[in-house]
Amino acid sequence: MISPAASGALAHWLDQQRALHGAAENTITAYCADVTGFLAFITQHKGGPQGLGALAEITTSDMRAWMAHTRGDDVGPRSLARKLSAVKSFYRWLAEREGFEPTAVLATRSPKFQRKLPRPLSVEAARNVIDTAEFQSLTPWIAARDQAVITVLYGCGLRISEALSLTGADAPLPPSLRIIGKGGKERMVPVLPAAQQAVAEYTRACPHPFEADGPLFMGARGGKLAPRTVQKLMEQVRGQLGLPATATPHALRHSFATHLLNAGGDLRAIQELLGHASLSTTQAYTGVDTARLMEVYARAHPKA
Repeated sequence: MISPAASGALAHWLDQQRALHGAAENTITAYCADVTGFLAFITQHKGGPQGLGALAEITTSDMRAWMAHTRGDDVGPRSLARKLSAVKSFYRWLAEREGFEPTAVLATRSPKFQRKLPRPLSVEAARNVIDTAEFQSLTPWIAARDQAVITVLYGCGLRISEALSLTGADAPLPPSLRIIGKGGKERMVPVLPAAQQAVAEYTRACPHPFEADGPLFMGARGGKLAPRTVQKLMEQVRGQLGLPATATPHALRHSFATHLLNAGGDLRAIQELLGHASLSTTQAYTGVDTARLMEVYARAHPKA
């Protein structure tokens, strides 16, 4: 059992992540699970609940034992790295608050893993996905909805959670949308005429009434469309088109960025459209080879 002091400190830290850093609820849930798992292990490893004083005395050996235990639970390197990152973040805050040196925790090396770069679709494949989406349902309004949500994902470069958070107040789609992304960050996203038209056709066909604060994209019974429904739609479409398993709803976002860059778009502007805090994240999202990036750089860089 985790000590009341440790539980209280964790709760306080999570509240701070919400209030000061704007962390999304999914992120808070993951942080809570990761740090709780660590504290539970330390409790068992040390033979009893650990107060804040004891947590300040965690050693390199303790950290190695936790990492070995976590790996033994069939946790992969990527997931273990995420857990370690959460623990380090918690310990930085705790050490500053309690006035101790968290060297043993912060010096723990993250496991190495190969980052999987996203694989965008070709322009032709993206068009085929949009064209094929409407044929996955025999119900006309659901067919229109399916094509509309896929068109919005690709045409606006939205995360699936962002697209499904659109409300009745967003219809008809305006020339630009105000999107609240990860961490509560706000951005303006231009809306292509094709996306406006697809949503207009869907809203005309939908038998359920739209409410300003209700979902724009609805499930068969009128509630909010579930992400899993969109994922299954992409599974069906990619199976029919012979596309790889990497052709997911999120791949449409990668494709949006890559196709813009290939068409001469500015990397910084694309970063803003995607809502990325870091330009390096945008570069990872774009499936453009080094030669193409150097070409963009050479055109933009002022020559002496």
